[in-house]
Amino acid sequence: MKLIYTGKTKDVFALENGNVLLKFKDDCTGKDGVFDPGENSVGLTIDGVGDVNLRMSIYFFEKINAAGIKTHYINANLDDTTMEVVPAKVFGKGLEVICRYKAVGSFFRRYSDYIEEGADLPAYVEMTFKNDEKGDPLVTKDGLVDLGVMTAKQYDDMKDMTQKITKIVADDLKEKGLDLYDIKFEFGYDQDGEVILIDEIASGNMRVYKNGEYIDPMTLSKLFFNN
Repeated sequence: MKLIYTGKTKDVFALENGNVLLKFKDDCTGKDGVFDPGENSVGLTIDGVGDVNLRMSIYFFEKINAAGIKTHYINANLDDTTMEVVPAKVFGKGLEVICRYKAVGSFFRRYSDYIEEGADLPAYVEMTFKNDEKGDPLVTKDGLVDLGVMTAKQYDDMKDMTQKITKIVADDLKEKGLDLYDIKFEFGYDQDGEVILIDEIASGNMRVYKNGEYIDPMTLSKLFFNN
């Protein structure tokens, strides 16, 4: 195995068979020793976080693959907290895709003149460039196409996949008495240029409530697997 990249929460290795191995770590983003998935630097280490993030990713990737939606997931090994995936390229220098069912967080801060906090949204999709210094700027479909980051078809495919995947996650959480407000994904494209879901699907990437109360990611992971 050859180390390709050392990330904040995962290390990435190249395998001899041409695939890629993701090694999940117990490092978490946060500040002053407090876990915060929105932070851009590692703030603390929590035993077992890598394991639970991998378990949730396996659970949802297998569901999504079974639904006929393309992901990078091949298999995983819980003993060494690794996931084998197909190689994929990111769009531009990295793109985050958010699907929103409720007007909360940064969406509400931007558009509070037009909507009440917590109001329903129709699986609203928005995309941001991954750029800490510029505050992850929003980008439109026209912007992505005109800047040469992706084709119009890739954008349409990504939006459609995002909404379908979000429904799979939200329906599953609903069965556990949990309400998904919004979720963040990353997509890339394979050697044929087809859009595929990459990275992970873990509690730190979603905003979830129970009976109107926000559930922090660590508590969510425990609730998810204890139900």
